[in-house]
Amino acid sequence: MQIRTPAVAGMFYPEESNELKKSIHRMFLHKLGPGKIPPSDVKKRIYGVICPHAGYMYSGPIAAQSFYSISSEAEKLFVIIGPNHWGIGSNVATMKDGGWETPLGTVQIDSDTAIEISKLANIDIDSFSHSREHSIEVQIPILQYMYTDFKIVPITLIDQNKETALKLGEAIAKVAQKKNIMIIGSSDFTHYEPNDFAHEQDELLIETILKLDLDRFYAVLNEKNISACGYGAIASTIVACKNLGATKGELLKYATSGDVTGDMDSVVGYGSIIFT
Repeated sequence: MQIRTPAVAGMFYPEESNELKKSIHRMFLHKLGPGKIPPSDVKKRIYGVICPHAGYMYSGPIAAQSFYSISSEAEKLFVIIGPNHWGIGSNVATMKDGGWETPLGTVQIDSDTAIEISKLANIDIDSFSHSREHSIEVQIPILQYMYTDFKIVPITLIDQNKETALKLGEAIAKVAQKKNIMIIGSSDFTHYEPNDFAHEQDELLIETILKLDLDRFYAVLNEKNISACGYGAIASTIVACKNLGATKGELLKYATSGDVTGDMDSVVGYGSIIFT
């Protein structure tokens, strides 16, 4: 069995387990977070979520909003889709026969589900594609904080065009109709722009996400040149959730790194969205 070791422990989040738990605890209680520790007692049918993936000190509280919203659920399998920032390996890739290690332990990959999705979407099984990527890795310790027993299917994207998102989203939905799956789309929004401009740009894009309007999503993304790094992960999640029965998205929280640090000159946008 292959173990995918952490690539960003000690950088994006603490590498010592107790400090990591404390960091996640603070994220949930932060003024930009849900203000509560999971599990939630709210029962709501949620098909998937969008989470940011920056360092915990920047985007962690916003991510905690999405995670808290699903913490009452009994999901044991999470399909996590993220961009491949490094551009290494396959255009679209999942993994099988292994686990992802974090300071909180090792989470197993659901190989059967990974293989099924890979066949339906015609994507590669390639561990190298995942070796350096943080967009999926940073989600896993938060899941470990909430759950003791679960599996994952990681999917990383170099190719984030609309056709790929449609194919992947439809494949995930087809598998999810038979299994209890929660879908996590990992993306940040506008990168390295002034705070007011980032808010303005991202509001336009988020509006299309909440309407589950894939065509308009890609149109706004391109027309406004919005630098959302995981746009294909967002799009795939929209397609999968809509195919499963979602009728709308709900924005739980939007903020930027400037809202966290006070430096408004060059920020990154973060959004927490659920699909119901």
